Amino acid sequence: MVSSTIEFDAPASDLQLCASPKEAIDRLIALYDEAYDSTRQRFEQYLAGDAAVDRSSGAVYPYLCAVVPAEAAPQTSKLALGQIAALSVHGATVTHPALFADYFSAQLAYIIERYSAKIYVGRSFTPIPLTFALEKATAALTPEKRNRLQQYFHTPNLVATNDDIVDGHLILKRHGAMPLSLFTAERVDYSLHRIQHYTATKPEHFQNYVLFTNYQRYVDEFVDYAKGEIAAGRAEALIEPGDRVTTKDKKPEGPEPRLPQMPAYHLVQPGHDGITLVNIGVGPSNAKTITDHLAVLRPHVWLMIGHCGGLRRSQRLGDYVLAHAYLREDNVLDDVLPPSVPLPTLAEVQLAMTQAVQEVSGIEQKKLKEHLRTGTVVTTSDRNWELRFEKNAVRLNQARAIAIDMESATIAANGYRYRVPYGTLLCVSDRPLHGEVKLPGMADAFYRERVSQHLDIGVRAIELLREEARAGTLHSRKLRSFDEPFLR
Repeated sequence: MVSSTIEFDAPASDLQLCASPKEAIDRLIALYDEAYDSTRQRFEQYLAGDAAVDRSSGAVYPYLCAVVPAEAAPQTSKLALGQIAALSVHGATVTHPALFADYFSAQLAYIIERYSAKIYVGRSFTPIPLTFALEKATAALTPEKRNRLQQYFHTPNLVATNDDIVDGHLILKRHGAMPLSLFTAERVDYSLHRIQHYTATKPEHFQNYVLFTNYQRYVDEFVDYAKGEIAAGRAEALIEPGDRVTTKDKKPEGPEPRLPQMPAYHLVQPGHDGITLVNIGVGPSNAKTITDHLAVLRPHVWLMIGHCGGLRRSQRLGDYVLAHAYLREDNVLDDVLPPSVPLPTLAEVQLAMTQAVQEVSGIEQKKLKEHLRTGTVVTTSDRNWELRFEKNAVRLNQARAIAIDMESATIAANGYRYRVPYGTLLCVSDRPLHGEVKLPGMADAFYRERVSQHLDIGVRAIELLREEARAGTLHSRKLRSFDEPFLR
């Protein structure tokens, strides 16, 4: 560890200067493990007898701090920050640093190179809630011991577990260290537990590229595709709900678990460079819930591939819709992101999905527009919107909408909020305004013909976007604010 006189104020103690990202990550891991062991020991004492517990002791989250000198100027136009006017301190509490080691390594190296930043690691003053550290152990407590927990241990502080940084509420608060990350440790811990609850897979299994779908048949196709990739040696494993692992030499044993609300399937590649598919079911509430939590894992991109109702007479069943804009009639994010805020189209994503449609479908370039329509997608919270057609017709007409679904705008809006590149490629499964209402017979025929190709297009788009990410050209500046935390 490099010794240094600390000449700034930060909400942490025992801050030590680290000579490299690796040194910073190693210290973060050591401090977190120390805090976890301390919490576990105190909890064991609590189980043995209340009187044995040291009430004054409490484990705290590690603290990561970047100090940028006043003379530092960015050496690239890629960052949303400009010339630094004065010495600036940026800090964040950190949880599960081993899980985020690759992410921290890349991000810290970037800001050290671009801003000559000095990296410090120490202990924050924010306690680790017992239930975040030892959730399974506390779940088995008797009601009596559970009721007395707050006398000995810290519990989650929901006042501090929020998206204030994400939503820009701290922009005018200039005292103390500025945020280094979009999320505090408490916010990350909250979501890591929710991820496992909703998807029945551990957070560490999630890959950097995420596909969302709203129908089980996409899952069936993805599982078959994943097994083929594993057999061909192009992927390491498939991890299904219940953490059931399939590799080239191993198949999961025992009965399949009962599926959770939004099951996740992970096609694992080295460095988390594989694909995760999440079946979010139907509706904007699910779409918001899962993206609220997956955002803390900082995926490189998430895409929606699902079904929609075609609104134009020229569309045919099985045609594709590439969203260039969204009419947000879902309303679930209106309080944090007003519908008046535009959601920008991300060129890299749009081009990748267009190229994927052409490659997989084999459609000639000159005929592509006949089968791939671009325009505004409406996302509604009312699955039976057709029953209120007279109320909706004028608004749909004014928006020049070409398709309607129940998830896409929600996923795009949360991608915008959380700075995760997003995109939507839907397939027309019915045309309710033109007499083709989705009924069982017609739906089954559509699914047989289109689901496999649609999934292949989504996978191919991910492959193209993975190349963009490796080249450093995927994470759009359109998603970054003018007062953005350093860590992506």
